[in-house]
Amino acid sequence: MEILVCVKRVPMVGGKIVLTGDSQDVDTRMSGFTISPHEECAVEEAVQIAERLGGTVSVLTLGPPEAADQLREALALGAGRAVLLETDGREWGPVATASAITDEVRRRAEAGDGYDLVFCGNEAADTGDYQVGIRVAHALGWPCATGIKSLEVAEAGNGAGGLAARAGREYRGVQESFEFGLPAVVTVKEGINLPRYPSLPGRLRAKRAVIERHEPVWQDEGLRKQALRVPATERKHATVLGTGADAVPALLRVLDEWGVLP
Repeated sequence: MEILVCVKRVPMVGGKIVLTGDSQDVDTRMSGFTISPHEECAVEEAVQIAERLGGTVSVLTLGPPEAADQLREALALGAGRAVLLETDGREWGPVATASAITDEVRRRAEAGDGYDLVFCGNEAADTGDYQVGIRVAHALGWPCATGIKSLEVAEAGNGAGGLAARAGREYRGVQESFEFGLPAVVTVKEGINLPRYPSLPGRLRAKRAVIERHEPVWQDEGLRKQALRVPATERKHATVLGTGADAVPALLRVLDEWGVLP
């Protein structure tokens, strides 16, 4: 079984978001980079399926040369092949990204090792597009299941051979289940599994691995970014009422204003 997992290089933003001077991007000079939790779970799900049914897990990302670091993270978790669709730093939208991924899927099929299953994270951690997996499936004419929190892959029960999948998700408090044949595209959400920690042998293997590189042609999608804006947040401040016993009258006054005192 051949599985492809698509990941995206995104900044690790754990504190205040700062924009570049031209308001066109997030200033990541003080940030590291990673892949989103959804995509970590997608890698883990693919590795588990390959361990159970046999096959190869490939991981793919579209981005600058530095994105090879995120591919090596996935290789350390158990993926066996990495593909970098190397860009020149320009921003790729969901339409162009999906087209580049579709080209890789078709290229692999022409080589005789076509993918049976393509995983994506449910949405990008930085832009939240929710589009790439659906667009890839539409371009390929494959079934697509989104927002998936459980997945079973097994031999089709109709006697015709091949593989089939049963995918589950929760929507507005209702459990939904989908059954479809492979090949297919599945977008998964965090919580479908618990990703493993990379082992030392896995890290060493990932460090030595050769990454396959292709240079897709950038496509203008017709959209233009005007500027980014950080949403205004509520500013909070603390007032020191005093110290020791001298602060008691002020504390009682505040508690009385809040209606806490009987």
